[in-house]
Amino acid sequence: MNIHKFYSAVLTPFRKKRMARFMKTLSPKKSDKILDIGGTAFNWALIDYKHPITLLNLDVPGNASELPENYTCVAGDGTALEYEDKSYEIVFSNSVIEHVGTYEKQKAFAKEASRVGKKLWIQTPAKYFFFEPHYLMAFVHWFPKNCQKRMLRFSGRALLSKFPQEEIDDLVDYTRLLTFAECKKLFPSCSVHKERILFLTKSYIIENS
Repeated sequence: MNIHKFYSAVLTPFRKKRMARFMKTLSPKKSDKILDIGGTAFNWALIDYKHPITLLNLDVPGNASELPENYTCVAGDGTALEYEDKSYEIVFSNSVIEHVGTYEKQKAFAKEASRVGKKLWIQTPAKYFFFEPHYLMAFVHWFPKNCQKRMLRFSGRALLSKFPQEEIDDLVDYTRLLTFAECKKLFPSCSVHKERILFLTKSYIIENS
């Protein structure tokens, strides 16, 4: 199975529930400007959202011209946003802050999202959940990075797709999962909701409404 098809099949039930919570908690209006940092149309399609969304990524995706007209795709860096203070009603981001590299970069991401958005909705996997969703492997993320790079050759992700060592190294070097305490520290004006599975905290949703 293609890795992207696998993620789509597995994540859809969780994402639908998460997006339903987003709609209930933040109740976006048709006129609200929403900035999705590092996002795609996938999450929004789950709730059939038809209003304007700006999708910001390091590069404009190749399929940008094929997306419905309510999407605007722009190139930009979530750690250095080129927008005025509070220029968006909502800044949204799903599973992105853990990929910016260092804790200092995560602080910059949090500061920029908080500066630009009047309201925030930031989701990120929990460091102490036993299963690492990017690697499709249990416990590996608790080992030193050099061990992770060797272990990932035998991960579920490696079995589902071509996963060359260079890609493994980049993924390990730029993935840093957050703890609950770190989420609170990065976003002191927000509440942090714990998403759970089997009574274990799977991920965090950082929100203010």
